[in-house]
Amino acid sequence: MSLKEQVYSVLVVSASEHFNQALPEILPIPSFSPINTVSNVSSAKRAIAERDFDFVIINSPLPDDTGMRFAVDTSESYNTIVLFLVRAEQYDDAYDKLAEHGVFLMQKPVSRSVFQIATGWLISARERIRKTESKTLSIEEKMNEIRIVNRAKWLLISELKMTEPDAHRYIEKEAMDRCVPKRKIAEEIIKTYS
Repeated sequence: MSLKEQVYSVLVVSASEHFNQALPEILPIPSFSPINTVSNVSSAKRAIAERDFDFVIINSPLPDDTGMRFAVDTSESYNTIVLFLVRAEQYDDAYDKLAEHGVFLMQKPVSRSVFQIATGWLISARERIRKTESKTLSIEEKMNEIRIVNRAKWLLISELKMTEPDAHRYIEKEAMDRCVPKRKIAEEIIKTYS
């Protein structure tokens, strides 16, 4: 799927009506949907607990907090890209506290063109995480298959008194003869002997 076809979910944490109204023009709906907006950290915590978001944009300060702790927690606990907008005079302090946790920062005020460039960086970072997630899933699936095949081998060893190499060969041969994955054969053996 090309990036132009990809759709990204966004959580905006901002108490600024001006910023909230301008955002849909900067983040076009076909590519960024849904765009959920909340006005404080408490609501943001509830929103992120209810569903996953590709991006969280925090427009600091917020009525109940600066949003820094929420930015760090979100960046470290979820596969979400976090953008933290902060006033120029607070940027250095925020950078010291947030950058090491993978939070992107921008000084306010931000022009539309600079924000769109930053959005491109956020998309690149999200796609990198998406690829890592995919690799992790395939490794987990492979590990799960190995566990199932090993369990089936031990059942063959205990129930049919096969040796470990014989049990291994049996599963491989059955899979090749029937043109099915070893996992399917292993699952049938487990079902039969468990």
